[in-house]
Amino acid sequence: MKLRSFFYALVAGATGLLLIAVAGFFWLTSQSPLNLLQQGVVANPTAAIFVPKQAPAMVSLLVNPGRLEAFRQLVARPIARRRSRAELNKIENSLLLNTDINYQRDIQPWLGDEISLAVTSLDFDRNPANATQPGYLLVVKTKDGERAREFLQLFYSKQAATSVDDIVFEKYKGVNLIYRRPLSQLQVSSNGSHQNPLPEALTSAVVGDRFVLFANHPKVLRDALNNVQAANLSLEDDPEYQQMLETLTEPRIGLSFVNIPSLAAWISKQPAPVRDSFKGSQTLALGLSLNRLGLVAQTALLGSDASDSSREPTLSEPVAALQYIPTQSALAIAGTDLNQLWTQVSSGGGRNDALKPLLEQAIASLESRWGIQLPEEIFSWVQGEYALSMMPRPDRDNPDWIFVAQKGSDAAESSIEHLDAVAKQRGLSVGSLPLGDTSITAWTKLITSATPVGGKDNRLMKLEAQVGGVHTTVGDYEIFTTSIEAMNQALKGVDNSLVKSDRFNNAIAPLPQPNDGYLYLDWRETGTLIERQLPIVRLVELVAKPFFEHLRSLSVSSYGSDKGVQRSKLFFRLDNTDAV
Repeated sequence: MKLRSFFYALVAGATGLLLIAVAGFFWLTSQSPLNLLQQGVVANPTAAIFVPKQAPAMVSLLVNPGRLEAFRQLVARPIARRRSRAELNKIENSLLLNTDINYQRDIQPWLGDEISLAVTSLDFDRNPANATQPGYLLVVKTKDGERAREFLQLFYSKQAATSVDDIVFEKYKGVNLIYRRPLSQLQVSSNGSHQNPLPEALTSAVVGDRFVLFANHPKVLRDALNNVQAANLSLEDDPEYQQMLETLTEPRIGLSFVNIPSLAAWISKQPAPVRDSFKGSQTLALGLSLNRLGLVAQTALLGSDASDSSREPTLSEPVAALQYIPTQSALAIAGTDLNQLWTQVSSGGGRNDALKPLLEQAIASLESRWGIQLPEEIFSWVQGEYALSMMPRPDRDNPDWIFVAQKGSDAAESSIEHLDAVAKQRGLSVGSLPLGDTSITAWTKLITSATPVGGKDNRLMKLEAQVGGVHTTVGDYEIFTTSIEAMNQALKGVDNSLVKSDRFNNAIAPLPQPNDGYLYLDWRETGTLIERQLPIVRLVELVAKPFFEHLRSLSVSSYGSDKGVQRSKLFFRLDNTDAV
């Protein structure tokens, strides 16, 4: 049996159940006797008493996965129930492969209503003589401590019969630890000195008939017990952790905390940032709740500049600039004061290290395409409304882009004239063209192309105008597009706009108002692009395949800050086929 496969089996299996249940949640009707699940629970992870303050991440499921699966089976059509069961069986078989463990028989009887997985440290032994050793801790609440002990004894007895490793029973601070220890943990180096490579050693314990703990090394589990018994060591005792919990006020079925710089270091295999708590580091807390059409995530972001200040959201309704964003857009971003947003992002120092590479890559790509400096030549004068859209082009590899900016000063007019001058300097022709009743300015370049005519040696030479960009003024707004076709879509009016689309309105319905704007993604159109830019998404999609198979769209909105904690919501809209 592979240790890593077993270690993740419990939490991954439960997560799979959660995702399947979420994918079927849209079948709920308001009269369902199970609508209590829609309210979730106002609970915090009790596992936080075992997790250190400096933990890079913790993910908790606060509902027994059996309740979620029973809920899905009850409200789904018979054909959907069979599919749900098949998906569940597939997850269980893949995660528990070669472990001799049966979830229904061996785990479900003692599994309680909380499962938490934490990365306790990126290098738990801090020994430069060996490679970095991340610490993993799985805390499972149990409803039957005796059956949990029987499960552990059965599991380790099977391991003893099939392995040459020692099975160790260790008493530590009143708790019985069980783990496998290789017969030879010490390796002798070429100069005769001893080095300890700290091989993985699955370690387990039942604590007070209430918790079952699993760790990837005895030291990780001992440290977890120390956190409980010593004052001010655990995540539960961290003031910043409690501050974020106070911000997450809605009922939930799951909760997670991620220190973004530490997570970025883990993924990139870089040295872990040194810190004693969440304070002074960008940390994200996320509470999950169920919605009739999908899954809602309420987030709280604590940054290095957190203070006691609070800020109210700026918008009571979607910005008017969205009226020029076509309904077929696969990506849309809208808000106000792009200049201020960019200033906050670019001057944030280490707060945005995890996001900067992706952002800088996107900025560099557009600057290379248009030959301009976006922050200085566009962002600086966009202090009113703005909207950005991406539309896939089936006939082209590159999508079309639409950018709409509200003009509110003389600086905007002079900046737009400057952009025309830059286009001329790059060798493009700048001229006015009619498009319906509107006059547009196009940046074009004449190119020649050859088309075969008759015999293979006969070619017809054609002169074509290659469009580098298009812009026009409509009322108080300046519209920029990457093609004439995109400009035509933008000018078609309100009846064709994204804000009139049921698809978009359903996606933003669970988000709060007032807010600071929207980010909207049609996952089926943009999922492949996002996977290319963020490889970790591909890994998450492999683990949570049933969820992503049903995902239709993702929408995000922020809504101010509370005592220095920035607040936002995400809504994952799920497929509604086979509904009851």
